[in-house]
Amino acid sequence: MQFPFLSVIVFTPLVAALIILMLPARRKDLVRSVALAAATLDLILSAWVYLTYLLQGLDGYQFVEQYSWLPTLGISLHFGVDGMSTPLILLTGIVMFTGVLISWGEERNGVSAGIQDRPREFFAFLFILASGVFGVFASLDLFMLFFFYEIAVFPMYLLIVIWGWVVTREYAAMKLTLYLFVGSVISLVGALAMVWTAYQNTGVLSFDLLHLEQAGFSAEFQRLWFLPVFLGFAVLGGIWPFHNWSPDGHVAAPTAVSMFHAGVLMKLGAFAALRVGIMLMPQGAKEWSWLILGLATVNVVYGAFIAFVQTDFKYVIGFSSVSHMGLVMMGFATLSREGLLGAGLQMFSHGVMTALFFAVVGMVYDRAHTRHIPDLGGFAKVMPYPAIGFIIGGLVSMGMPGFSGFIAEFPIFMGVWKTQWLIAVIAAVSIVVTASYILIIVRRVFFGEASEVLLHHHVGDVTPLDKLAIVTLCAFMVGLGLFPGLMAPMVGRGVDYILHLLGGA
Repeated sequence: MQFPFLSVIVFTPLVAALIILMLPARRKDLVRSVALAAATLDLILSAWVYLTYLLQGLDGYQFVEQYSWLPTLGISLHFGVDGMSTPLILLTGIVMFTGVLISWGEERNGVSAGIQDRPREFFAFLFILASGVFGVFASLDLFMLFFFYEIAVFPMYLLIVIWGWVVTREYAAMKLTLYLFVGSVISLVGALAMVWTAYQNTGVLSFDLLHLEQAGFSAEFQRLWFLPVFLGFAVLGGIWPFHNWSPDGHVAAPTAVSMFHAGVLMKLGAFAALRVGIMLMPQGAKEWSWLILGLATVNVVYGAFIAFVQTDFKYVIGFSSVSHMGLVMMGFATLSREGLLGAGLQMFSHGVMTALFFAVVGMVYDRAHTRHIPDLGGFAKVMPYPAIGFIIGGLVSMGMPGFSGFIAEFPIFMGVWKTQWLIAVIAAVSIVVTASYILIIVRRVFFGEASEVLLHHHVGDVTPLDKLAIVTLCAFMVGLGLFPGLMAPMVGRGVDYILHLLGGA
């Protein structure tokens, strides 16, 4: 019998959350140690699944597990990963591990960093969120995918409203929850329509995604239901014009939650839109791809320009995230091998990059007590690791060769060029704008004259755990950029299966 890797990966954070909640609140170091142990275990298991899939040259769905739950309704706990979802399982493990390191919480030279207030409850909610994320990426049952999707979204409200930035946390948490709730309800209606139609077509009531792929939905049905399903999930992916919740949510959230939010949760929306929208209704995807491409192009260009004019360090990264997620949606909309391959790589690359960005912003804010860019300056002298980390993340964001951003963005633009060259030209404007605001931030925040904040707040260096988080995230971005063969062939095999469903589109 095969070891249930995916079940252990999915439920380890949930079990850890329950254990943490049973610990005495005053034992903060014990709480943090349990959180780190659980995060490390999930990272190791995620890496094992990834390397096994990669080194053995596996294809299709692997590590498959299925446990009957409600057979009368055709619902089962059905797990499995393919070339598209395996990198996202690894991404979640990376962000979970580094998020715990960043949130460790300690005081040095009068500076309070990480989570000092109620770390027990914080890590418990964060791990419930992580369990939901793992569950979505691993689920091959539509009901369980929605179940884990809601588990991933719900803790965000509490994490932001309790531990978030006091100025906007209530507004941002409510805004985020309402947007995502409405989007998921719309997608759920479409999903139920698919299950019922599949039952009428086949005589089998089942939520199994592999069964639904073969259900024979008519072209008219797909044309009607593709947009509600795709856009309902894509709200979480930050697609324009339903992106407005995202920057506010990023800014109000505590650092580790921002890392999860931008690094993993937005990929959750994009992945679900791909898995349920495009893969179950390929004819609908072909009908509406032009609209998705247009909306995503607005994402890319608009997000970059809005990021350029921000003066709040965290808002820059928030709108940058919206822009880069537009590239993922553009890749999906091409329905081509190049575009889909780039989108798969971009989800991983952007997840690691934006987690690093928000980690660095959090480190600066914890010590400077401001995110106002004109008030910052000279931080590279006292915080060299965050400075180097941000520069590497910036090079990834700009799509420089030798980094993961180039490996991801180049195929996307190739796919868009083949589909509609003018859209590729318009979207390419964002590359120049992105390079501009990244270089401006590097100059203003980390170099130049030492700011009044730096001189009067006695800003010190980051902790060893912060440095470990930065090095870990940078290693994946540089490693993928230098050795794309570590991921591209795997994602390519996942793309081939999607193209098969699309009829060789």
